[in-house]
Amino acid sequence: MKTEILKRIRKSLLELESITKVELSEKLGISFPTISKFLSQMEEDGELISVGFDRSSGGRRAKRYAYNPEFKLGLAIFLERSETYYHVFNGFGEIKEAGKAQSVLTDDKLEIFTRMVEELIGKYPKISSLAIGVPGSVDHGRIIYIPGYEYLQGFHLKEYLEERFSIPVVIENDMNAAVLGYQERKTIEKNHSIIYLYFGQNGPGAGILVNGTVVRGKSNFSGEVSFVPQYDDCNFGQSLENAKWTEKMMDRKIDAIARLVASFVAIMNPYAIIFCDDEVDHLVKEQILKRSSAYIPAEHLPTIIMSNLKEDYLFGLQYLGFELMINELSR
Repeated sequence: MKTEILKRIRKSLLELESITKVELSEKLGISFPTISKFLSQMEEDGELISVGFDRSSGGRRAKRYAYNPEFKLGLAIFLERSETYYHVFNGFGEIKEAGKAQSVLTDDKLEIFTRMVEELIGKYPKISSLAIGVPGSVDHGRIIYIPGYEYLQGFHLKEYLEERFSIPVVIENDMNAAVLGYQERKTIEKNHSIIYLYFGQNGPGAGILVNGTVVRGKSNFSGEVSFVPQYDDCNFGQSLENAKWTEKMMDRKIDAIARLVASFVAIMNPYAIIFCDDEVDHLVKEQILKRSSAYIPAEHLPTIIMSNLKEDYLFGLQYLGFELMINELSR
């Protein structure tokens, strides 16, 4: 009960510029003495700051509180074949530092990655959550499928980092984080189903969101669209690999994508499919829609959207890290 009350108080404070104890009590339906007790402790800990008093209406003036966004910080990192990107952010989602470093996926560079995290935590000791994105399937922090990086196959990255740094860690598949980040960044309707499709440096993948919830599947393998069978001789991943982005092979690649779009429509009829804007432009978008309509009635096709994958990805990781912070601080 204490954990849930603290979580609700924090979320309310983060949604509003400031609030009084009476206003918070009425908003949450929690007794004034209970709210008063929690806020007093949070102010003593430095999690809340006083921002003055309301005007008097004849009695004692009500004290107004605001959340201290610098109380705890989060660190979001995503690992890619070419580089490693990171954001240090505060409770309001404001970026304290953004940067990139060498890739730690190629070869066995886990110790280099660990030192990078260690340096950032040393620079920002208030970091209290770590959200890591990886180009592979993840089961509760353990990497269960990550083609091309065999040394990470089966590795429990969450457990390793939590033991090393004693802070809560979330490990997420890259496209799951991206689709979640797009929804939160664009505030898309929660009842809309959306798919984020990326052809990728590490092969194609998809993040699937249904009614605001990431679809993970029975064994957390959902979104590994490279395995979707398409032709007599190859699946979707092989189709993309065999047909490079050249004018000669573009028609084959468009057809492969259109078949995948048609499959998604027939199975879940999504509101939108999002493509990375450096992989699909408006011309390619129209070609995909035209070809898709050869496989599925055009009136059922989703809205096709181009978006910035890096921004969506990092925002999704920040969202996960923020949720982790809120829950961890509630203990």
